[in-house]
Amino acid sequence: MKVKPGTQMAAAGAGQGRLRASRADRERVVDLLKAAFVQGRLTKDELEARVGQAFASRTYAELAAVTADIPVGLVAAQPPAPAPTRARTRVPMNTAVTGTACLVVVAHLGLLIAVLSGSGLALILLGVFIVVGTIVAIGVMIASST
Repeated sequence: MKVKPGTQMAAAGAGQGRLRASRADRERVVDLLKAAFVQGRLTKDELEARVGQAFASRTYAELAAVTADIPVGLVAAQPPAPAPTRARTRVPMNTAVTGTACLVVVAHLGLLIAVLSGSGLALILLGVFIVVGTIVAIGVMIASST
């Protein structure tokens, strides 16, 4: 059972103070100490000493001793963490290459059909298809590599 830094004294009194604290628990206590420093409740020397004690603490009881004189409501007074920004999605490179390869195969099949049928209109349409397809394929590959 995890106990938050603000409730460690209650946990210590209930017999849970001997439970080992995790790194995340120690980091929460350090964040609490930093907030207390920003609010003027601790001096710089006190902050440094208590941060050292927090990182050396192995149990909830030891962490509770580090924060015993800091009000529990201090945690709520901290500003919320900024929301993570969303990464720009891009087309995976293998998708761009696969799409381009399919385009090349279709263009060659179309060229073969146009030559075998002897149709001038088919050759013109195929030429337009190849030029436009090549431009699109190059654009997709450039966009996927940046």
